[in-house]
Amino acid sequence: MNFFDSQTRVWLVLGVTDMRKAINGLSMIVADHLELDVFSGQLFVFCNRTRSIIKILYWDHNGFCLWQKRLEKHLFSWPESEGEVMELGSRELKWLLDGLDPLQAQGHPRLGYSTLN
Repeated sequence: MNFFDSQTRVWLVLGVTDMRKAINGLSMIVADHLELDVFSGQLFVFCNRTRSIIKILYWDHNGFCLWQKRLEKHLFSWPESEGEVMELGSRELKWLLDGLDPLQAQGHPRLGYSTLN
């Protein structure tokens, strides 16, 4: 999956999503319910009730893209959070798609440096 880079913002749309929804229905959830910019190029990730399907919606220059992964045997580690949406990094999204719990795995914290004037 190479449709994003490390700077891409990833939003998990928490709770259960009806996977019969396609681009129009999912984009309406993002724009109307979550009040986020669906045309931003950010990734919006949805999961079904049984946690066996994930859909990722994003805008790519001149049109929407919808990516889907369906597990044949196992389940995704979808957060139990009460919130509507949760931001992840692209690394955590990769972990989620690989079957890991994106909220459990933690690496070294990001370092930032500044110059003194």
